[in-house]
Amino acid sequence: MTQKTAIARINKNGILLVFPINNKPEPKSLWSEFYPKSKMKWEWDENGDNRVGELWGLMKRLSDSRQVVYSKWYQGRATFFSRELFTALLCVFKDRIIAAHHLSRAAQDLLETLEGDSPLSTKQLKQLTELRGKENESTYNRGMKQLFSQFMIVAFGEVEDGAFPSLAVGATRNLYEDLWNEALELDLKKAKKTIDQFLPLQSAVRKYYDKINQIEGETQLHEDSSTD
Repeated sequence: MTQKTAIARINKNGILLVFPINNKPEPKSLWSEFYPKSKMKWEWDENGDNRVGELWGLMKRLSDSRQVVYSKWYQGRATFFSRELFTALLCVFKDRIIAAHHLSRAAQDLLETLEGDSPLSTKQLKQLTELRGKENESTYNRGMKQLFSQFMIVAFGEVEDGAFPSLAVGATRNLYEDLWNEALELDLKKAKKTIDQFLPLQSAVRKYYDKINQIEGETQLHEDSSTD
């Protein structure tokens, strides 16, 4: 379980979760790639499976390596994309990303803040957007989910943020400017072909992608018609 091997597996599959969901075969994960015959158990004590902790450490090292893209995408879970697939996804979503007017108010504020300074920790981002406190937790989470689902933001390393390190997040166009610019120039048909390759029809990740694509597309259509 090395960084080089993990990157190769992510590039081969296009997308991999870090940990499996209830040890189901789909979606594929780094765990299932490295340990296909082993069920994963969340055990963190001294008698637990140290492979879980090792994979957690690998996840953190990969997150800001820039060789792959780390996000909280599939059902809000830790997800790695190959640069090729992520660029294709950006291409398909680029019109919505550029318009951004279909975003919720909270999502707009979060994105604007991250485009001004990336990456930021959760604590920093909540403070700058005035979304601190339990009363704002659901609003913050919904805004972040919307941004992650449309590839507008990515996760990127950690920030020392109190007693425990905090996941850092940033605007995609800031942290992956090269992929952003490639997506703007990429032919849409080629992008969709890449997505079909790595997100095959009827797969769990494709069903999730199609659901998100449909929901966000309908949201934008409604917003566009409201401004006519």
